[in-house]
Amino acid sequence: MDIADRTIGHKLPPYIIAEISANHCGSLERAKLLIKAAKKAGADAIKTQCYDPDTITLNIKRPDFIVQHGLWQGRTLYELYSKAHTPLGWHQALYETAKSEGIPIFSSVFDRSSVDLLEHLGCPAYKIASFEVVDTPLIEYAAKTGKPLIISTGMATAKEILDANYASGKKAAFLHCTSEYPGTIEHAGLARMAEIDQLLEYHNPIGISDHTLGHAIPIAATALGAAIIEKHLKLEVAPKSEDDEFSLTSPQFAAMVLAVRQTHEAMKHRPPEVDGRQLRRSLYVVADIAEGEEFTHDNIRSIRPGYGMAPKMLPRMLGQKATKSYHKGDRLT
Repeated sequence: MDIADRTIGHKLPPYIIAEISANHCGSLERAKLLIKAAKKAGADAIKTQCYDPDTITLNIKRPDFIVQHGLWQGRTLYELYSKAHTPLGWHQALYETAKSEGIPIFSSVFDRSSVDLLEHLGCPAYKIASFEVVDTPLIEYAAKTGKPLIISTGMATAKEILDANYASGKKAAFLHCTSEYPGTIEHAGLARMAEIDQLLEYHNPIGISDHTLGHAIPIAATALGAAIIEKHLKLEVAPKSEDDEFSLTSPQFAAMVLAVRQTHEAMKHRPPEVDGRQLRRSLYVVADIAEGEEFTHDNIRSIRPGYGMAPKMLPRMLGQKATKSYHKGDRLT
């Protein structure tokens, strides 16, 4: 999979996405500052959410439309999304800002109108949020653009993931995530990454969308082979947003990027070391030996350096007779 000239896939450095979501706190200027902060922190891409509260839900206070548990318990969906959304009219300015900063930007889409808007702006990829993974008509519509898709799984069953993969044309990347905000280490379930990978027969890039605090989960996911890491980013000084409790500040995000890059580098296959033999042990002559004299514990030993015969050969050498004379410090070879 390629997004804005960057290839994403197995064994390649993880593609790190900074999700700005609601952390603009209703300010276009803050949204622009978040783009600049993400660039400075080392993110590979910016992601926004492209929806209007009227396209994602209804302004109704019936129980079906009230959040029943979690961070936003008791709030209506309409009030929550009215507060958290990134206005559709901002996107052109945000895309222009990202272009001037030299960092790719794309968005989560929630209906056809958001896809159409972003196509007009030249969006290089589309994200399908975990709660939309069951909306296969939306996935099909986004896939018809020919742009790469990244799909979060959340509560999705194996069948729902397969359905989403089929709707995407079997070309989407899939991100394991949990549908709790903020996420917890004990519920992170990173083993699910391998299950999704196996379910999709190892054909799709696999990664995580992480809502935990800190960066332990991105590090662990990288060690497990994640091709994509998505994490929420917030400004150090800003009003508290709907996403504040599971977002990283720019310095924290930069620390995560560094840790992920170092983890990926550390996981690369390396050939056995060839340097440092001077500090290994091997068999050396520790007292002069005349030709025909027996090798004993008194004249040969396993010592440093490591240029001589392997220490495991010592039992076989003991009792044998030297075929030539040796001086103290000679290698046995």
